[in-house]
Amino acid sequence: MNQKPISDLRRRMLEDMAVRRLGEKTQHDYIKHVETFAIFLGRSPDTATAEDLRRFQVHETTQGSKPPKMNTQVSALRFFLKITLGRLDLAHQLARVDYPRKLPRVLSPEDVARLLEAAPGPGLKYKAALSVAYGAGLRRSEVVALRVSDIDSKRMLIRVEQGKGRKDRHGMLSEQLLAILRAWWLQCRSQGWLFPSRDPLLPITDRQLNRACHAAADAAGLGTWITPHTLRHSFGTHLMEAGVDVRIIQVLLETTTYCPPTAHRSADLLSIPSALRRDGADFEALRLSGRRTGCHSAAGRLRRLHTRMDDRASGGAFQALS
Repeated sequence: MNQKPISDLRRRMLEDMAVRRLGEKTQHDYIKHVETFAIFLGRSPDTATAEDLRRFQVHETTQGSKPPKMNTQVSALRFFLKITLGRLDLAHQLARVDYPRKLPRVLSPEDVARLLEAAPGPGLKYKAALSVAYGAGLRRSEVVALRVSDIDSKRMLIRVEQGKGRKDRHGMLSEQLLAILRAWWLQCRSQGWLFPSRDPLLPITDRQLNRACHAAADAAGLGTWITPHTLRHSFGTHLMEAGVDVRIIQVLLETTTYCPPTAHRSADLLSIPSALRRDGADFEALRLSGRRTGCHSAAGRLRRLHTRMDDRASGGAFQALS
């Protein structure tokens, strides 16, 4: 089969992205957005002017493009102009779009239990996969990439390799979640992927997990807005409602949201146990009260959380499954 030849300009951009080790999806999206700009321009994008960039953004706004899409276009075009073309002056002409950030919708513990119970077959595969998304707060891509060897029942941890941002980390593993995973393993007996597809050499896809979640939500009568990421949001929300320090939750979710010190949270640092952070990630330390460093209540909760998640922390959702 004949393949469309790659232009020198595209090859150069692909090389620049490869050198900087951008992810495969990021590379695909960047190339797509530059192509969209070239089609709008009607000529090679390396001949673009500041007025062309302005007209393109006005065009995208008129076409009803959403702010997240437009900001991704800005990132792609800035990379193309700044790195591939060396036109830093043009890169600064692109404007990012501010937009209101909304709170995510979450499920109650009872609704989580209903969702997991309604997960479709075969067997316990999707019930176990969605339980991991909730019980450890993992992203959809992180769930499907799990291997059997990533479940550490001795330390009660789940190893997440190369998650978002190509970072390794550990997630919590509760007794209830471990029981579900063991029951699923007895059915599949997989030696590789924790959630294999029909081809045991391949894992289930993001799309398969997403469709299973929608099917479970529909069967439970919970609405079409629910996705696997909803379970991740519910995980963090239920921990917060149980009184867990917000900075501990940030570590468990591997987020970098800034949490400023308060009257009760001064500048003393408590390093996160190595089981919950990457080696050398000292910048992810937790800020605790200077008067109670080492005995702060958050420190005790962290020690308990990195080994297991009790029924109160899970909001009782897993208790309803037993």
